[in-house]
Amino acid sequence: MKHKESELQRACLKYFKLKYPNILIFAIPNGGKRDIVTASIMKREGVVRGIPDLFIAYPNGKYAGMFIELKVGNNKPTKHQMEIMKQLENAGYCVSVCYTINEFIYKVNTYIKKEHLKN
Repeated sequence: MKHKESELQRACLKYFKLKYPNILIFAIPNGGKRDIVTASIMKREGVVRGIPDLFIAYPNGKYAGMFIELKVGNNKPTKHQMEIMKQLENAGYCVSVCYTINEFIYKVNTYIKKEHLKN
């Protein structure tokens, strides 16, 4: 994970844990450089390329939970990430891409309040 994206993810987690201490949020560490042996082991253990960065384990009445992909600057989700996000949406999850902490706060608060969230 690039440094700035890592900073954004840490800020998002800090906010969420302070605002919603009783709701589970966790990171899905799929990114990053790994040696071939570690990557091979992780793949056999079930790591799936393209899964979003964070998951909020909280059904809101419309969705079973919320996946969040974090990007910074001009970065966009890859074609593969977009395909995975579509599969997750089709399975009943809310999926959002956030570029800033303010966008994360807005989307998460909207989701938790059970309001309609348009990606």
